[in-house]
Amino acid sequence: MGNPNGCIPRKIPSISQCSTKDRENHVVMSDLDGTLLVRRSSFAYFALVAFDVGGILRLFLLLLAAPLAGILYYLISEATGVWVLIFATFAGVKVSDIESAARAVLPKYYSEDVHPETFGVFSSCGRRCVVTASPRIMVEPFLKKYLNVDMVLGTEISSFRGFATGIVASPGVLVGNNKVAAVERAFVGCPMPDIGIGDRETDLPFMKLCKEIYMVPSRVGVRPMKPDMLPKPVLFHDGRLVQKPTPMVALGIVLWFPIGIVLAIIRIIMGALVPQSILSYVSLPFGFTIKVKGHPFNNIRDRNREIARGMVFATSHRCVLDAVLISASLGGKSATVSYSVPSTSEWLSPMKTVRLTRDRDKDAKVMRDILDEGRHLVMCPEGTTCREPYLLRFSALFAECSDQIIPVATTVKTTMFYGNTARGYKWLDPIFFMMNPFPTYEVTFLDKLPYDRTCSAGKSAHYVANHVQELIAEYLQYKCTNLTRKDKYLELAGTDGTVGKGAVEKVKKDG
Repeated sequence: MGNPNGCIPRKIPSISQCSTKDRENHVVMSDLDGTLLVRRSSFAYFALVAFDVGGILRLFLLLLAAPLAGILYYLISEATGVWVLIFATFAGVKVSDIESAARAVLPKYYSEDVHPETFGVFSSCGRRCVVTASPRIMVEPFLKKYLNVDMVLGTEISSFRGFATGIVASPGVLVGNNKVAAVERAFVGCPMPDIGIGDRETDLPFMKLCKEIYMVPSRVGVRPMKPDMLPKPVLFHDGRLVQKPTPMVALGIVLWFPIGIVLAIIRIIMGALVPQSILSYVSLPFGFTIKVKGHPFNNIRDRNREIARGMVFATSHRCVLDAVLISASLGGKSATVSYSVPSTSEWLSPMKTVRLTRDRDKDAKVMRDILDEGRHLVMCPEGTTCREPYLLRFSALFAECSDQIIPVATTVKTTMFYGNTARGYKWLDPIFFMMNPFPTYEVTFLDKLPYDRTCSAGKSAHYVANHVQELIAEYLQYKCTNLTRKDKYLELAGTDGTVGKGAVEKVKKDG
């Protein structure tokens, strides 16, 4: 919400005047919205949770409630306005779903909004605490995991039989005197914090409990910190929304959604029926652009001799349609393999799709059989998608099956919806991708791997896989990691990343 009490008393020093030297033994207590975060309005974060836990209808409900929340905020109290947002977002939702969204969706967007001056002071102290009107269940995962916060005091929501009621638990929304009470309870028997930081007059009561107090002035043009400068970068994140849903962005999403569904159905049917060799041309009138750079057979001297057997196209994995769109760029006669593919995607796929078993010998035989048929094998050795500029560890199996390997670099540009998920319904992935107004897919064929860099020349499969990963990362200017599919799904969904009857296995995360 906004700040009706935006005037800052002149006698209170600005956060820029706070020294960061010799603070290792100090305790800092900071407000969140407008203080530790640049953005003063928390609507976007409520909207992210609303869409993730309740879809477009819940987002629409929140959008309808937002004007009422704003009016109550200014006319009655900040607490009343915040409560309206909490009720519209959480009422009737499983608490476990809220926790999941807070862990997997929100950190990416919070990390893009950290105030540089406040964080400079905040991170210099030995013990860090946050007190906020936002629900603790929403903010705690990000603050503790990515900003190394020791204590989070936030508004508590009530629940009944595992479902949020939308009612705020005692002592209510943490603003004004409620913040004071929360801080006093948290530090009972201990010295009060050394530094108190806020951004509005309603923060003064809790700030006055601290030895030093500083205000974060509301300044237009303050740029958040770069996310990679935080103590821990956000490598994995989930959720469907690409942009941070401000009220105007959220309204655009709600209005576009029915149009997007119709457009997605048309695009998917077109992709399934149109010959792959002309897909990139036919898709243009429907707003879907496929850009192809390089040529898969540029540095093959005797094409007829060298590719009588199929070739392996090892690609970075950015969306569920990678294999289909690369196959279209090749003109067809391709196949792909996957450890887990939704039945709907498999049925709609215009190319041959083969399921793997996770039995290394059997899977290697399946892949060799495809190549022996003369089909090109398009595969994603990462095993799962990564939205950030990182490449996950490449599985080495593809390197054992052929010495005809072409690295492929792919990028995806979408403005509204992500076409992949770790926690949602996988069969919706292609639909959400195709719902974007003007999605762009770019595929770049790099040079074929030299013979002396393949297993046939004595290199290990792991060496080949790592080398291909490095070539693609260098072209895309991404960073290579040793993280795997399992790491991603453990962090985002608490599963081992497999799908299918009897395959999904819940895994308890350490700590």
